[in-house]
Amino acid sequence: MSSQIEEILKERILVLDGAMGTMIQRHTLSEEDFRGERFKDHKHPLKGNNDLLSLTRPDIILDIHRQYLEAGADIIETNTFSGTTIAQADYHLEHAVYDINFESAKLAKQAAVEYTQKDPSKPRFVAGAIGPTNRTASLSPDVNNPGYRAITFDQLVVAYKEQAKGLIDGGSDVLLVETVFDTLNAKAAVFAIQELYDELGKVYPIMVSGTITDASGRTLSGQTTEAFMISLSHVPLLSIGLNCALGAHQLRPYLQIMDENTEFFVSAYPNAGLPNAFGHYDQSPAEMALEVEEYLKEGLVNIVGGCCGTTPDHIRAIAEMAKKYKPRVVASVSVNS
Repeated sequence: MSSQIEEILKERILVLDGAMGTMIQRHTLSEEDFRGERFKDHKHPLKGNNDLLSLTRPDIILDIHRQYLEAGADIIETNTFSGTTIAQADYHLEHAVYDINFESAKLAKQAAVEYTQKDPSKPRFVAGAIGPTNRTASLSPDVNNPGYRAITFDQLVVAYKEQAKGLIDGGSDVLLVETVFDTLNAKAAVFAIQELYDELGKVYPIMVSGTITDASGRTLSGQTTEAFMISLSHVPLLSIGLNCALGAHQLRPYLQIMDENTEFFVSAYPNAGLPNAFGHYDQSPAEMALEVEEYLKEGLVNIVGGCCGTTPDHIRAIAEMAKKYKPRVVASVSVNS
């Protein structure tokens, strides 16, 4: 699988899917939808726990995957952005984490296999989505106690390893550590993944995607794009890239930095522009595709897709645009600090 996706990436730009949450919000879901039969007697509210829908409303999640595949996505992400014991602790559902990840990967794999069989010349892949958790290992959440940490590296490793195991067992082709706002969290994730691979005796490709939080060009934990890349350069990644926080236009200068300084494939899946005053994303598919085209013209990316606010219509427009351009050429470079 690793060699297959690598060979395809050399030949053409692969398209990643769009936002899962945006699509889930199109449904008017009740507390009962999130509970289903399995969690009907759970003592804590569950509404809003989108990852849980893979267990309680798999029909919705499967349909969303199919919509993105129909739109032209080559890679679909599992519905597991908050699929760690750390994040699920908010809902007192730590015990369900393995099942959430296993079933989410199984659903995505079902959809990917369906569409690969429809057109074997265009194989579809499943990326096991590993989010950043709602804790940061580098920063204190208490302004009065800068030395305090709400989570440790070792605790993150345990949580990420359990998530990765479920994602692999469920059929993921690659693992995607995404929306990295704290590189120490990401380092814990890739450490956990590599430890799991040693135990399994198998290796699957690893993708990492960071997020630049504002116009300063830094992650939330203060790293520049270059520093973020250097911090993870010891890991044999399939790709490194950026997603979320910014729209396609705002992301471009940081992708240029990545292009110049990495031997890995580069990915980008920005938001549908910047949010309006109500937190909604107004950028149309056509507008977003035109901004993404700038990456493609410059040969900056190998994988492109969408994050917050994007829909199958956005992915369709991006996929059509990506067909016109060659992928970024991966060259041997030396990253300087």
